[in-house]
Amino acid sequence: MTASVAFDILPSDPACPLGVEVWIDRQQIFNSDHLSATETVQFDVEDDDSEHELRVVLKNKLPAHTKIDAEGNIEQDAVIMVGRFEFEDIDVNQVVQEQAVYHHDFNGSAPAVQDRFYGSMGCNGTLSLKFSTPVYIWLLENM
Repeated sequence: MTASVAFDILPSDPACPLGVEVWIDRQQIFNSDHLSATETVQFDVEDDDSEHELRVVLKNKLPAHTKIDAEGNIEQDAVIMVGRFEFEDIDVNQVVQEQAVYHHDFNGSAPAVQDRFYGSMGCNGTLSLKFSTPVYIWLLENM
C-alpha cells in the first residue's frame, strides 16, 4: 500500500534561470536547471511504518538575480514558491509550514542558517520536511 504526496513549485520570475531538485529520501524525483513554469510534483511512498524526508533544493541563484537599492533594500528578487502540499488529497500546507526547515546560506553573503519555511525559497539551499508513515497517523499527530 502507498500514500500519495503532491505539491507545486513555481518561479516568481520565469525568465530567471533558477534550478530546483526534489528528493524523497535518497531518490531524486525532479530536476530542472531552469524552472520556467509551475510544476506539480507527485509521488507515492510506501505507507508502512517508516521515516521519510522530502527535500526541495534551490540551486543556481546568483547575486545578480536580486536587485537592491542604494539603501540595501530589495527592489526585485527571483524566488521559488513551494505550496499546495497534499498528503492523500488532504491539504497539509499549515503542517508543512510548521514542520519544514529551510537551510540556506544567503547565497554566500552570510553564514549558513536553519530557518522556518514561509512558502518561498529566495536563497540557494534546501527545504526539508521529515514525516512518517502511515501518513494518516503522522497527520493525526501533527494537525
